[in-house]
Amino acid sequence: MLGWVDKIADYCMCCTHVQNLSHPLLEKSLQALSPLRLRLGGTVQDQIVYDVGLSPEQPCLPLVKDDSFISDYRGGCLSMERWVALNNLFAKTGVLVAFGLNALFNRSRLDSGEWGPWDSSNAHDFIKYTVEQGIAVEAWELGNELTLNRVVTTIPAKQYGQDMRQLRSVVDSLYKDTMQRPLVVAPDGTGNVAGNEIGFYITLLNESGPGVVDVVTRHIYNLGPGNSEDLVERILNASVLDNDLDNFRTVQRIIQTTAPWAVAWIGEAGGAYNSGKNLVSNAFVNSFWYLDQLAMSATFNTKAYCRQTLIGGNYGLLNSTTFRPNPDLYSAILWKRLMGTVVLATTVEAKYSQVRAYTHCQSGTTSGGVTMLLINLSNSTVSVNVNLKSPISTESHKRTKLIPHKSKEGRASTRYEYHLSASNGDLHSQTSLLNGVPLELTPSGDLPSVDIPLVKENTAAVSVKALSIVFVVLPDAEVPVCMVQPR
Repeated sequence: MLGWVDKIADYCMCCTHVQNLSHPLLEKSLQALSPLRLRLGGTVQDQIVYDVGLSPEQPCLPLVKDDSFISDYRGGCLSMERWVALNNLFAKTGVLVAFGLNALFNRSRLDSGEWGPWDSSNAHDFIKYTVEQGIAVEAWELGNELTLNRVVTTIPAKQYGQDMRQLRSVVDSLYKDTMQRPLVVAPDGTGNVAGNEIGFYITLLNESGPGVVDVVTRHIYNLGPGNSEDLVERILNASVLDNDLDNFRTVQRIIQTTAPWAVAWIGEAGGAYNSGKNLVSNAFVNSFWYLDQLAMSATFNTKAYCRQTLIGGNYGLLNSTTFRPNPDLYSAILWKRLMGTVVLATTVEAKYSQVRAYTHCQSGTTSGGVTMLLINLSNSTVSVNVNLKSPISTESHKRTKLIPHKSKEGRASTRYEYHLSASNGDLHSQTSLLNGVPLELTPSGDLPSVDIPLVKENTAAVSVKALSIVFVVLPDAEVPVCMVQPR
């Protein structure tokens, strides 16, 4: 997975097995999002064997499709040569690594039929090798989708909590002489945290104890299966986009009441599961869902949002064969460069329920500027005026007009608009237009520049065309909270 560092709702992504680690577009795409978090994990992570410190009786076999195994695969081996090669790429491109460990390694069933304790020996040897080689890992994660609504199997929540204490002990002992201790992450569940999994999360955190789990994670596939015939309609449906709000609220509440030392990440999110859908998940239309998810996550103080995938399936940011960027890569780059870390509450003066609006402090500055994300799900052009709600509770009735806006001296301020739309108006297009210019690779194979805003005086409403997305940067907004350096 990929993620931006120290950003609310950072970007994060899963990736499949990539053979060509030296492909120039892979490096350029990682660098365009740097600093970036890459999560290495997924269903088969739990059975992978690390080829270090093994006894002769413990083979390290390649991954082979086999429907008789619970994950539909048997074997799986990570060589240390491959691990070093991966980290050479990560070091070169400014990637931080969150690594998913093999939670089912040598795990036995109890007489009750439930899973017993985790065997951490192979993970211990792997982490020890990693430390000795000077390989930087930001976070160690245990288990992928092993909660109640599992994909493969379920580890009881109490046992899971005990396993997390074991992982914490391994990490603390192996990193005791280093400057920075990696984060410990769990459980990357797939289920409805606001429903049947709330007890699982609470039990796991209570059993593991204070200061053990640093990051609480879950997955999001709120658009349903990739083979849905109505997937585009679901992406453009505001009610569907809102259908995960209860889970965001519940995780936020669990952390506040049960694990106040921890933070929340979205550990994996692909929108539509089972690899998404061709010409939907890898097309312009998916950016309506993706950017809305990033903004919604930020609203609930989510510290990283891990996109499924960097490369692999129909929902990859890069084409699995050519490495050519799909539209969501450019949406991610704009999000990273324009949206800052502080989230502001705004109201939109529009008669259209299908306009989604989010506002952050402007990225990279403490001058008081803001950036607004406007998403028009409707088939009509809308003119949008925007007010900022007062951040002071005693003045919650007050509104500051952002669009249109004049400076304190009464002069008209300047705004910068970045309009994203589909090529030829085709939502299934794999080419985005930025202010009417196709975002395509240059003749030399470089990513195109996204620094091509429309510059306007901020004297009138913003016009948002039908089925389009607009970032609006207001550098002269003079919002006091955006004049403070984020901690």
